[in-house]
Amino acid sequence: MKAQGHPALNNVCFLDIGTGRRFLTKSTMKSARKEQIDGVEYHVVVRDVTMDSHPAYTGEKRLVDTAGRVEKFTSKFKRGAKK
Repeated sequence: MKAQGHPALNNVCFLDIGTGRRFLTKSTMKSARKEQIDGVEYHVVVRDVTMDSHPAYTGEKRLVDTAGRVEKFTSKFKRGAKK
């Protein structure tokens, strides 16, 4: 295999903002922010949602406020029915 044809693997730390949990892995991603963890330098990639905080993985139910959308639909429907 040619050495030039493959991207370099870097030590990467994915940081979940919501939970503060860190996932240490290797990836081709890089970032300007770096951190020393256990004596090894990692590129830190910040994420809003990961499997640690996503409702599909945690089983947590979140309510979505749809009242504004429903009211908008009903008012639009009522206007159409009056014509």
